[in-house]
Amino acid sequence: MGSAQRRRRLRCAEAGLLIGLASLFSTACAPTAPGHPENGVVIGALLPFTGSESAIGRNLEQAMLLAVEHLNAAGGLDGRPFDLLSRDSHSGSKRGFDRLLDLLYRDEVAYLIGPEENDLALEIAPDVKGLDRFHMLPGYAAPSIARSESRGGWVRLAPSPFDVGCALAKDADREDVGTVNSLAARDDYNGKVSSEFTTNFVGLGGRVLASVRLTSGEHTYATKIETAFGARAERTLLAAYPATASTIVTEWTVAGHPGTWLLGPALRAEAFLANIPTGSLNGSFGVSPSLSLRSECRIVDEAAETAECTTGNAAAFIDHFSRRWNGEVPFPAAHFYYDGVVLIAMGLVYAQATSGAVPRTGHALQKIIRELNSPDNEAASWRDLEAAMTKLRAGVPLRYIGAAAEYEFDDYGANKHHFMQKWTIDDDTFVDLTPVPVTCRVGL
Repeated sequence: MGSAQRRRRLRCAEAGLLIGLASLFSTACAPTAPGHPENGVVIGALLPFTGSESAIGRNLEQAMLLAVEHLNAAGGLDGRPFDLLSRDSHSGSKRGFDRLLDLLYRDEVAYLIGPEENDLALEIAPDVKGLDRFHMLPGYAAPSIARSESRGGWVRLAPSPFDVGCALAKDADREDVGTVNSLAARDDYNGKVSSEFTTNFVGLGGRVLASVRLTSGEHTYATKIETAFGARAERTLLAAYPATASTIVTEWTVAGHPGTWLLGPALRAEAFLANIPTGSLNGSFGVSPSLSLRSECRIVDEAAETAECTTGNAAAFIDHFSRRWNGEVPFPAAHFYYDGVVLIAMGLVYAQATSGAVPRTGHALQKIIRELNSPDNEAASWRDLEAAMTKLRAGVPLRYIGAAAEYEFDDYGANKHHFMQKWTIDDDTFVDLTPVPVTCRVGL
């Protein structure tokens, strides 16, 4: 065990004495925490219930609770119910990291989902590896997976920064944009989105002008805005999280709308729209993960790389979610969180059926999930998990058609994406436009 891991264990042991009394009143979980079954197969989740990102935490938890209900109605793991243990990331604060340590060391969860916050996910990676736990990453800003590990198992569901940058670059090129730059936050995720966008744009023959980096949480961004648009690029990518981006757009509006934005995927968020001047971004474009299945999309013009996609699968999930949760609508990210729970369960059920035991390590479970989701295997839909679980218990390998995607993973555990959703803003509403194929070459 490394010294850093020993220090983390010591921190958790010391904190346990203080946490114990508080846990009688609150386990740092969601506001309503149901009782947990004694023999449950526990999946741990770290979600933002408080802090700047708190608007999404409960919605993501509801998606996972729905998945647990569906899986348990389908028989669980040989009769053992699946169970969700949620803790609060506090939107990425130190307190959130302590709750993440609790999940791994005090609660000893073998299967972890989240966090949304990129920095927390990166910080906990050495512990996941050292303990050889399984880590499901459904969030848009989750760290990229680009290497094989002998310990620990990571699976990433949402598109990578490369996918996002490719789609943004291809759409700008398709719109005959000749020059671009970016105004991007210094965090790992938004920095990579900006870098992949500019790299792919150069690869398509475009020209990148001077870009600007910023630090989230500054009192004003007036100088950064002036510098970014002083380059006079035809499009400027805004790659930041909603709280910072809303401040930038408000100041940009006051400055007289000096240029034209492209918007990163983190800004497909109601919290962003609610905190900018109404209509200030009308006509601006962005991309985010497509919720259309690959089989729901087709290329209508190969030369122009234009596509058409339907959304019947996503619409069915939205309807199902809304009926379960009193009319609430799932955020796009919630589709991936639902799927994350199901993918874990499918891997465990199949392993139990074929080997007589659940995988002992995160690395082993990741390998099983990758192999199950081979294109050669029979498909199973989220709409009929009872039939899927019956076949898995009989040892039939199944690939998963989920609420967000038809899953297929590369050798590292990253889901393969073929389309991104282009959208615009009309006053206080996001409007979906033509999808953008992800066809850039790696290593331009």
